[in-house]
Amino acid sequence: MMTHMITEISPDALHRGVKMALDNGEADSIEAAYALFASYRMAIGLGTAGGQSLAVQAALLTMVNCGRRGLLGGVEVVGDLNVPLLVDLPGLGETLGDAIVTLGGKPRGDPSPQTPLAWLGDGAPAGALQVTFGDWRAGVFVAGEGERLPEGAKDIPAAVLAGALAVAEIFQRLRGNPMAGDRDVGLSLWDPRAPWRSASGPVEWVAPTKLWVLGLGHLGQAFLWTLGLLPFERPADVELTLQDFDRLALANDSTSMLTSVDMVGRLKTREVAAWAEARGFRTRLVERRFGGDITLAEDDPRILFCGVDNAEARAALEDPRFDLVVDAGLGAGPHEYLAMRLHTFPGLVTARARWGEASSTRTADAKAVAEASAYQDLVARGLDDCGLLEIASRTVGVPFVGVIAATLALMEIVRRLNQGPGLGVLDLTLRDLSAMQGVAGQTLKRFRAVSTRTDSSGIPFAAPL
Repeated sequence: MMTHMITEISPDALHRGVKMALDNGEADSIEAAYALFASYRMAIGLGTAGGQSLAVQAALLTMVNCGRRGLLGGVEVVGDLNVPLLVDLPGLGETLGDAIVTLGGKPRGDPSPQTPLAWLGDGAPAGALQVTFGDWRAGVFVAGEGERLPEGAKDIPAAVLAGALAVAEIFQRLRGNPMAGDRDVGLSLWDPRAPWRSASGPVEWVAPTKLWVLGLGHLGQAFLWTLGLLPFERPADVELTLQDFDRLALANDSTSMLTSVDMVGRLKTREVAAWAEARGFRTRLVERRFGGDITLAEDDPRILFCGVDNAEARAALEDPRFDLVVDAGLGAGPHEYLAMRLHTFPGLVTARARWGEASSTRTADAKAVAEASAYQDLVARGLDDCGLLEIASRTVGVPFVGVIAATLALMEIVRRLNQGPGLGVLDLTLRDLSAMQGVAGQTLKRFRAVSTRTDSSGIPFAAPL
């Protein structure tokens, strides 16, 4: 797995996490910002026999994939990795150790001293961050100071969420949040507004297998990462319509779960479709901007996930008359990057009312950011005003935030298919999950979607709605 390095100073090359150290003034040069992020590292411990669980492997690989992109000092993994890879994702090798290395992790006998340690399974040492999950619930706490959840081998979405939450806590601790990594935090995918340990959902559930995915960057790839980890008995039952018009840039490697630097310059649709088809899914491609001027054919998906940061496109989300639209948006700046908001449509407020009059403040924000010392250093080195503002206007982002938002979005769809509580709006920040706000969504009569039902052991089998 090739990693993100300084190869050029340009908007499309700048690491989206490193950018926060430029924007808030803590680094006086781009080299200093990269050096700061190169000091960030984490270790993951794997308890006895933990690697023999499909869900534990999903959590572990999510942590490695997120961690190597956000923490440039690397991710170490301690434990028995010489076990068969149970996760059915393409290109990862035969063993769990192969997959760790492919995703950019570093197997070790013991964690490096002073490296923050997250732990999966039993045997967590004192002071480690215990990662836990069960059915629809996921969380982390200081080892020995809480109870683990059941951690069923098929609890895949909860395991992905738990892994991303663990990286989020360690990242925040490294970034100076004294509470992060020393608190009990979690989320329920069945009811995100409820206390996370108590809000469990059904053992048997139906998952969608016919989806339209709009935007194949940070959020879209996180959505597909989680979907791809589900143990579909017949992956060919899954049909994805993938829509984007852009090409991958080096910056995408810092946030997007399916991207590597050797893909730079290629169309997102083609690279993501190649991954999805290697997973066994079927794909259709739409390689143009979304303007709402789509007439859905009888065999098109009726559920759309939107992961684009474009007010004009988002305002038109309801125009094609999908049965359900789930839109995810992320905070953009060095202080808001831990925030996320989900909207569902149809809702109490239309998409056009929500975004139709939206105006961007990025130009004004970029001008303020460009006064920071690292940007002035770039000017002194010859960067012109146009290039300076273009770099300053790029968003800050880290992969684990996208994974958490996308997993919440995927399971919002799943809840609707299983007569669970629907949300119209969910607003939260990983800085303080207790400040979460949610508004109930409309009850929809039906979906026109192919689906997959899981039995009590979690093994999916195809079944129409």
